[in-house]
Amino acid sequence: GTILDEEGVAIRAGHHCAQPLMDTLGVPATARASFGVYSDESDVERLLRGIARVKRIFG
Repeated sequence: GTILDEEGVAIRAGHHCAQPLMDTLGVPATARASFGVYSDESDVERLLRGIARVKRIFG
């Protein structure tokens, strides 16, 4: 979430009100991006750049 924030992208990270399910599945946390009517191509491009940066850092 912090890396994407540095790219100007706000996401939700954590349990998303599903901690019991995530515990059962062995998933410590997830990240979720949301799009709205106000989102445009530049928002998607920033998200993709941010995801590419996260992949470079964490593999």
